[in-house]
Amino acid sequence: MRCIHILAAFIGVLLVFVPARAADKDTGVRLDKEKRTVTIDAKIAPRKLDDPKFEGKTWPVEVVACWAYPKGQKAHETVVSIDCKPSDVHKAIESLGLKPGKPAKAEGQVPEGPEVKIYLEIPGDDGRGRRVPLERTMIDPKTNKPLPKSVRWRFTGSAMVQPDPEKPEKVYGADRTGTLIAIFPVTDETVFQTNLTLKEEKYLKLETNPEVVPKVGTAVKLVIEVPSRS
Repeated sequence: MRCIHILAAFIGVLLVFVPARAADKDTGVRLDKEKRTVTIDAKIAPRKLDDPKFEGKTWPVEVVACWAYPKGQKAHETVVSIDCKPSDVHKAIESLGLKPGKPAKAEGQVPEGPEVKIYLEIPGDDGRGRRVPLERTMIDPKTNKPLPKSVRWRFTGSAMVQPDPEKPEKVYGADRTGTLIAIFPVTDETVFQTNLTLKEEKYLKLETNPEVVPKVGTAVKLVIEVPSRS
């Protein structure tokens, strides 16, 4: 009997020092259920990639947040770069009671899903961050105007994709491309899209707003705010 007690105590000590499971590790996605926000670390992305094959070319901004180059498939046309898995953001948003809609990726299709508010939190000289609505971080260079006030950010969730046609397994598409937020439905492998369609993408060519967006490499935060349920 004494041996059994000793063994049980030994197992208890081992459990204290067992490393945390992968699911328990820091995902880089911070959830505040009281404030109903999800916060993600990000950095201001370069508009020109340091790669000879791009020849210093700049593309219009079509997504807002994705993995950095070369891992992120949309890294040449984003405002900020992130490191977290888009599916972790999806899970955090769902934990606040929202259900994803349906992403769009075709002419005439409109992204579907509940509306959220998204901000870019920029560090200030006083050590406190100031939050700027995401739509104000971009402008149309021709008019010098930000995105229209009618633009809404929707929790669409990502399309599931089959990476290997020889295998039936499907994966969360945004975890393959690294795209978290898209402005136009140029991809359905993302977690958030606006209510804009490909029709608007043809004439609305966007660039980062120099009066709002700090210099490349600046550490910022993306803050996604989920409206309270009525």
